[in-house]
Amino acid sequence: MKTGAAAFAGAVAVTTTGCHFGEAWREAHGSMRADATPWFSISLAQWSLHRELFKGELNHLDFAATAREFGIDGIEYVNQFFMEKVRNASYLAEMNQRAADADVQQLLIMVDGEGRLGDPDLVTRKQVVDRHRKWLEAAATLGCHSIRVNAASEGTRDEQMRLAADGLTHLCDEAAAYGLNVLVENHGGYSSDGSWLAGVMRLSGHRLLGTLPDFGNFYMGELGWYDIYQGTDELMPFAQAVSAKTHHFDDDGRESDKDYWRLLRSVRDAGYRGWVGIEWEGDQLPEREGITKTRDLLVRVRGELAREAGPFG
Repeated sequence: MKTGAAAFAGAVAVTTTGCHFGEAWREAHGSMRADATPWFSISLAQWSLHRELFKGELNHLDFAATAREFGIDGIEYVNQFFMEKVRNASYLAEMNQRAADADVQQLLIMVDGEGRLGDPDLVTRKQVVDRHRKWLEAAATLGCHSIRVNAASEGTRDEQMRLAADGLTHLCDEAAAYGLNVLVENHGGYSSDGSWLAGVMRLSGHRLLGTLPDFGNFYMGELGWYDIYQGTDELMPFAQAVSAKTHHFDDDGRESDKDYWRLLRSVRDAGYRGWVGIEWEGDQLPEREGITKTRDLLVRVRGELAREAGPFG
């Protein structure tokens, strides 16, 4: 494995294509498919409870048990809620125990605040990859299948695509040693442009690189909004996780801003059979009520789309 700054020079040169769940995850859990029926399983993203966590009303270690209270089988961590404990072996062991006690699977860690993987400076880009290594170590310890990262960069659209693909490819090289995948979320800037992020996937071509399409994160800042349905269609062929973001509900339990039938039909038609994570981000309902409404909407649409499609695998 190349390690120096020189490893980042030149064009990305990974020839394998596609992505899959890492070897360690597959050994422990069999495959990315959580269950044959229903066609996707529902997980809970920790950000859904960020207000409680920031206020100290919920302890990070109690997150797994809280997910179980909603009848949810999988959890997705956010790194900032255990940033200082990432290399604390006893703390990670306690996280494992809490998840086992609650009978929930620890699926991934959403990693923010570690720098730009597409930084234009070669040395800085290497340092950012190095800073992500501790999260790979933690994810492997927790039995996760992936870490979720960002593809931030600087420059023209094409320059940013090349730089992001380079940094992500080298992070995937690191992830291979841990049997993990590296997933990129549409999370602002060009990453919220579905065609751009799909282009990053193709340019890298690394077998461990994938996407985590977020239904609500298609705002590109100064560049405006990208069409959420087009963006979801473009990102789903590379998806290894999906974030069902919600903000508002009408009296019928539908998400007011998004057509969840259309979005989840895109997920279904892409052949995705993994986890769809609840990510409540609204401010007009208490967090736990928002989580409940999102769960109920996912169950409702999942059932209706399954009946619409008939038998499928």
